[in-house]
Amino acid sequence: MTTGTPPPNRPRRSRVRRFLPLSIAAWLVLEIWLLILVAGAAGGFTVLLLLVAGFVCGAAVVKKAGRRAFSNLTETLRQAPGQPGGATEPPEPQPTARGNGFLMLGGILLMIPGMLSDLAGLLLLVPPVRKALSGFTERALERRMSAAAPGSLSGAFQQARMHRPDGKVVQGEVIREDGTQPPPRGGDGPRLTP
Repeated sequence: MTTGTPPPNRPRRSRVRRFLPLSIAAWLVLEIWLLILVAGAAGGFTVLLLLVAGFVCGAAVVKKAGRRAFSNLTETLRQAPGQPGGATEPPEPQPTARGNGFLMLGGILLMIPGMLSDLAGLLLLVPPVRKALSGFTERALERRMSAAAPGSLSGAFQQARMHRPDGKVVQGEVIREDGTQPPPRGGDGPRLTP
């Protein structure tokens, strides 16, 4: 017997969630096939030496990128406005700070056993490749941020809730310093107006 109500619509899975497990499995199979192919041509000991060398080089790259990121952070904090001896305006990002994440990603890819990951890691160690990827990523993020609805992130913080130890929820509202009120949300209950 049916009730006459349509079945609930399940949200569609994104393409990334659908194809990511398949692409990871294909990548792993390809990596294993390449390792077997190289081991057959050059010998198993050579493959072992390549994997160990990749891990050691990757660890050195990650360590260097981590130190560079930490020194950039301490320098930025030292020059921050409001600090004793700090600048009056925010410092410009240093050119050496660009691409540091890709340098670290390259080191991690070198540490992962496999020929394709080593090749991708070595490509990320080349400065022009890192600079191009960094610029592409920056432009893509700027496009996405400009396409986002204004106030979409701040709307999530309009109403604050504090959970007390006894399990009760205390509702509150964020008061802005500029005096503007957030738009009323449906289902919040009656709204008092001054």
